[in-house]
Amino acid sequence: MADHIRQQIRERIATNVTGLATTGSNVYQSRVYPMASGNLPGLLIYSTSEDSEIDVMGSVGTLNRILNITVEGYVKSITEFDDKIDDICKEVETAMAGDQTINGLAKNSFLSSTEIEYNGDGDQPIGVVTMNYVVQYRTATNAPDAAL
Repeated sequence: MADHIRQQIRERIATNVTGLATTGSNVYQSRVYPMASGNLPGLLIYSTSEDSEIDVMGSVGTLNRILNITVEGYVKSITEFDDKIDDICKEVETAMAGDQTINGLAKNSFLSSTEIEYNGDGDQPIGVVTMNYVVQYRTATNAPDAAL
């Protein structure tokens, strides 16, 4: 049995944003542990919520699903936070726009919001950009591991 489509989508997004000029291979599918200095600049990819509604009723129904995926970019620097955050945004947005159907797993995906924060605690300030994506996909009610 394949993994849940939600996991497949997360993994594909991680693949799509790995190797970008600013963050390189520092891409992690977790939000439990904070980013270590040696992994910056870097990206975290995780799902935050999902809404479903029945599309086709019957013994085996079809669900339309709206998945919220977050891509967080982290930089640690003394200067040029805005420029580095904007570089991360440009690279992630370009990569995501190049695969809006997430390798055929989704019907559509798009950037819904971007939030930028700075934290001056610690030896060097950290900048964090949170890019929230909406991913629309469909599954049968009895097969959450297969996209329709």
